[in-house]
Formats: sequence, C-alpha cells, structure tokens
Amino acid sequence: MARSTKRIGKKQTKKGPLKVAKVKSKKAFRTYKEALKYLYERTDYETEKRLRYNITTFNLARMEKLLSLVSNPHKKVPTVHIAGTKGKGSTATMLGKMLEANEYTVGLYTSPHVLHLHERIMVDSKMISESEMLGLLNRIYAPVEKIAKTEQVSFFEIMTALAFMYFVDQDVDIAVIETGMGGRLDSTNVIRPEVVGITSLSIDHQHQLGDTIGSIAKEKAGVFKHGVPVITVEQDPEAMDVLKSFATAAKAPFSVTGSDIDFSQRFETSREDGPHTRICLTTPTSKFEHLRVPMYGKHQAINCGLALAMLDKLKSSGYESDDLKSSEGLNDVSLTGRMEMICDDPRIMIDAAHNAASIRALIHAIGQNIPYDSMVVIFGCNSDKDVEGMLNELRYGADKVVFTRSNSAKAMSPDDLADMYTEMCNKMCQSATTLSEAYRLAKSAVDKEDLICITGSFYLIGQAKKRFQTTQPLQTS
Repeated sequence: MARSTKRIGKKQTKKGPLKVAKVKSKKAFRTYKEALKYLYERTDYETEKRLRYNITTFNLARMEKLLSLVSNPHKKVPTVHIAGTKGKGSTATMLGKMLEANEYTVGLYTSPHVLHLHERIMVDSKMISESEMLGLLNRIYAPVEKIAKTEQVSFFEIMTALAFMYFVDQDVDIAVIETGMGGRLDSTNVIRPEVVGITSLSIDHQHQLGDTIGSIAKEKAGVFKHGVPVITVEQDPEAMDVLKSFATAAKAPFSVTGSDIDFSQRFETSREDGPHTRICLTTPTSKFEHLRVPMYGKHQAINCGLALAMLDKLKSSGYESDDLKSSEGLNDVSLTGRMEMICDDPRIMIDAAHNAASIRALIHAIGQNIPYDSMVVIFGCNSDKDVEGMLNELRYGADKVVFTRSNSAKAMSPDDLADMYTEMCNKMCQSATTLSEAYRLAKSAVDKEDLICITGSFYLIGQAKKRFQTTQPLQTS
C-alpha cells in the first residue's frame, strides 16, 4: 500500500476520516466506566494462568471476522509489523518518533501497558482519549456480541480491532504495529505490512511458544508475508537459520543489521551527555553517523539500528524521510519503564526486564551507565517465564534481592522465588508479600549512593510507577 506521492516534511492532504461502517448497537454504553467494564470482562490471555497456545485460543479467522464486521479497517491503513522477544516496544517507539519528525501522522499500537490502558493506542504520541474509546467500544459492541453467540472474542482481539478503527478515524499515514505474544497466531497478524522487523529472540513464553530458540523463531517468523521485506538483528545461529528459511519460503527480501546492513555502535562518556551509546548505519539511500541512542544499554543500540533500517526500507514504499529530521525524532524518545528513574531519595529505577536475556542486558546497562555503591533488586515475575534463567542472571548484578509479587494472577509466590534463588545461587535474599513491604525492606538496606532496581514484569513496575507518582516527585531520566 505504497504512497509514492509522499514528500519530505509534508503530510498527506487530509480529506477527513475514512469511513468505518457503524453498526447500530443494541446496547449503547452511557459512560466510559461502563464500556471499560465490558472490555475487561472479556477473556484476557495476558492474565490467564494456564494458557493454551492453539488455533482455538488464538484464532485469526475469528479476528478477521470481527474486523470484517467493522469494514476491515486493517486493510485501509498502511502498516509496519514488529515481532520478537525483547525490544519490540522500544523499536516501535523509536520508529514512530522518527516518522513523526518527518511530519507523518503515525499510529502506534503496543502492549502491554505500564500505567494506562490507553498507552496501547496512540497517534502522534498522544493516547486515545476516554471519549474516543467510549465511541469505539459502542461501535464494536454489536459485532462482538454477534460472534459471541458461537465463540468468545478476547480482550486483545477487541483492543487490536479498536486500534485499527482508531487509526482509520485519525487518517494516519502509517501505523507501527507490535505483536502481542508470538507472531503466527497473534491477533495483529492480519495485516500486510510495508516491512517486518524482528527484534532479538530469546527464551520466553516457552509453555506457549516452545522451549528452544528455534521453535520460538518459527512462531515469530509466522508474521512473514509473501514478498514483504524483513529486517532483523544478529541472532542466535539456530534462530537465524529458521528466520532465513521462512523468509526464503515467503520470497521475502531478508537483511540483517551488522551483516547485510552496515551498522556499528560504540559506548562513550562525555561531559555534556554522560555515559551513552552512539551508532552508525549506512545503506544506499541513508547515512546515519554517530547518532546518540536515546536510551541506555547495548540492547537499545541494537533496537535503534533496527528502527533506522526499517525507516530506510520504507523509502521504497514512498515514505521519504530526512536523516536530520529522523535523528531529531530520536532525541524526543522516552519510554515508561525502561531504565526509568522514578525516585531520587532513595534512588529507584524501574525496568520491564521480563526474561533472562533482558535481565542480563539490564544488569550490564546499569553497570555501564549508572554509578552506585550497592544495588538492591526488588524482583517479581510471572510463572510462565523462564524463572530459573532470570534468577541465574540476577546473581551477577544484585548485591541483595527482595522477592515480591505483582497483582497479576500469574505472579509467582515470593517464597517460591526465594527458595529457588537460595538453592541455585547459594545467596541470601528476602521475600515480601507486597511491593510496599518489599520497598520497606529495600529502603532499610540502602543509603544515598546505593540503587534500588524494581524489575521482573510489566505488572510489577506498573505498580511501582503508580506508587511513586502519587507519593514522590518523579525524576526525569
């Protein structure tokens, strides 16, 4: 769905929102609260303890049927698709910001959220409003209920449909779509994007996606479409072989940053910027030199390189961009819950590291960028994660660990986490039944030069963010 009439620094002339058929609802929600209650009553696979990953639970035919009842909005919006294990949200946000800086109207659909449900659906970095969400839920109610006569429509399916509907209403120039879990059966996998991006792959959701990196790669490669270019980053050899095989089968042009695409990174410290990473990426049509990565860590440099490569690939679809404007867009990137300092006294950082590779990257990034004498980690994770792998990585950076749990139904018992950690690592730790109790224990163990890091799940850092938004002034990171 190329738009060859695009010009640098000029938006498409708006002709008003594209029309989506409005099915007259048998039950109009009078208030936002009432509509939200209906949405949250739908099956939410993000919170299911025992989630079966199959075509019954994740049914693309059902998703396509729902979309057909609201005039197929996913076919009316140009998209890019981002899948992977870690870094999807960061990559999507960076790409979205660069497109915005080039004066495109950009839709962004990500998950999960940290504080507000509306974080998942944004246009030009602005969250969908309550009144807009209410209107969309009223429009989709009748289609959902029609399908519900034979099968249940999930929370994520409804949210995905709402995002596409909203992007059509807002007449976006392009939408950046992040997969939820996996790829092959994910509700977002109904689009034919301009380009597909695959972030770093590692073990996660192994009960659903498989316990080998190869099986996980197969699920992620399920988003490949015939002839649609795919860009990825350096991967485990087994995962790379799978991705290449799927790309060949789909006749999808396949390229890798740092291999097929000239990409390099370097860490440096300056008086003006402090510790940071700079990257270079060069293609026949773009040349980015010594760009400052807007977030900490080598992993974010890799994500940034992927976002730049995807931006460059969009030029072949008519989305012209100016390298200087794109770099200015990067400077405007900030992302909740990614090495974010939420309190200054004591120093508290939150990060949504939710698998072993992410914990490893977090520990390394903190050591490289954040000065501290001692670090206390408050940790909680869900039971469907690679718990042993995450605990094993914690031992290399945490001077002390306090285990707790989030309010997720899938959260592991803090006592069980503590027992596993003690047995695996032979290190002392503590457990707390609530985040507040864990914070009291951590605070009693630190002074001004120390750091408290809260990590392990989006649910836990969301709770931490809410707590300190209301009780402490937030520090800009």
